[in-house]
Amino acid sequence: MDVYFFDCDKTLYDYDFHKRLPLLAELSGVSQYRLASTWWAGGFERAAEIGEYATSDEYLRAFAEVTGAKLTIEQWQRARKAAMTPILGSIAALHEAAGLGTVSLLSNNPIPFKDSLPVLTPEIIDVLQGNDLVSAVLGARKPERRIYTRALGRFGVDASDAILFDDSAANVEGARAAGMHAHQLTQNEDGSFDTEGLVGAMHAFAERDRSARPSTS
Repeated sequence: MDVYFFDCDKTLYDYDFHKRLPLLAELSGVSQYRLASTWWAGGFERAAEIGEYATSDEYLRAFAEVTGAKLTIEQWQRARKAAMTPILGSIAALHEAAGLGTVSLLSNNPIPFKDSLPVLTPEIIDVLQGNDLVSAVLGARKPERRIYTRALGRFGVDASDAILFDDSAANVEGARAAGMHAHQLTQNEDGSFDTEGLVGAMHAFAERDRSARPSTS
């Protein structure tokens, strides 16, 4: 069985934090500066991404304690979704990959993100069929080796039978170091994403010689 792992932010969906932060400030009545300088600069989001908060309620309580901003999950979702734009070529590739093997997210994100996927990612939620791995569940962030080995363990596959598509060079190198195939999604000169390159890498993986070493494309 082949497994096709897709990152979310800037791989399946373009992501702009500068659209999210102003809306969070508007919804909560707490300044952008306070939100950014306490929660994000203070390392709390990073901690959430490795499982510091086991539930969305715990995350939102901690967010309120640290920033003074009391948000409902619906408000959190609204601000997160405002920062996300589908990358149509990548989403089409994920749907195609589902016909070639098993597809899964592999994303550095906190529990509220996982809980909110039906709202945030309606274009892919059905094809994922519950394969929505996030770092908060796996207890490690890309590019740490253990997130890859834990993700592979969820599907019971060898590293050589899995590929990661990700915009981060560090994450791609981390996957390769763990024995996986990997492809970095880059942007063209006009700012568009090179989804044709991603599709090409996907087909090369699907058609590979299984006795060959993992791809370095």
